Amino acid sequence: MQNSFEADSIRKSFGNKQVLTDIYLSCKTGDIIGLLGRNGSGKSTLLKILYGTLYTDFKHISVNGEYMKQPFKEEGIVSFLCQDNFLPKNLTVKKVIQLFDYSVNESEFFNDDILSKVYNTKIGNLSGGESRYLEVKLILGLDTQFVFLDEPFNGMSPIHIDIIKDLIRQKSSKKGIVLTDHDYRNVLDIANKYMILFDGGIKVLKSKEDFIYWGYLPEEKQ
Repeated sequence: MQNSFEADSIRKSFGNKQVLTDIYLSCKTGDIIGLLGRNGSGKSTLLKILYGTLYTDFKHISVNGEYMKQPFKEEGIVSFLCQDNFLPKNLTVKKVIQLFDYSVNESEFFNDDILSKVYNTKIGNLSGGESRYLEVKLILGLDTQFVFLDEPFNGMSPIHIDIIKDLIRQKSSKKGIVLTDHDYRNVLDIANKYMILFDGGIKVLKSKEDFIYWGYLPEEKQ
C-alpha cells in the first residue's frame, strides 16, 4: 500500500517576519524528498509544522486523505529527527536501545558493527558522530509511515554517512522520507525528489538547469 502525506496552505511568521508562505508539500511511500535552502530559509520550521509540534494558524495536513491537526499524536504515522541530540546522556547505548525495543527491531542494532563496539558506553561519552548515528537509526527504525530528518548527517564520519544513506534507501521502500542537511551534497546524493525553500516559498527542482540556477550544480563550460 502506498501512503500519502499532504500539506497545503502552510504559513508561518515570527513577529513581523514571514518565514513560510502558502507552502505545499506532498510525500508518498518511496519518496526521499531532499529539502534544500539557505540557513534561515525555514527548513527546520517547516519540518516541525509538518510533524505537528510547531503551531501555526495556517496549515492543512492530511494523511491518506484524513485531516490531521497534529500528526505526531497519531500512532504509526510520523517520526521526526530534530537537529539537537535528544538521547539521555547518562544511559548506555544498550539501555537506550532496550527502551526503544517496543517499536524497533533490536537485531538491527545488536548486529551493527559500529554500535556493537559501544554497547556499554554512556551516550554522553560517545563521539558526536556515534551519537547521531544511533539517533538516526532509532528514528528510522520506528514503525511509522513517514520520517522527517533534520540534519541527519551532522558530525558523522564518511563511513557512518554511507551506512545511513543505504539505510534510508532501504527504509524508503515502506516509508516516505523528507530530509534536509547543511551539507547539500549528501541531500543531492540520497534524495529522489528535490524542493528548495526561498523567500518564504517552495519550488520543486526538476531539471539540471534548476540545480544550476539555484547554485547546487556548477554551470557547464562551453
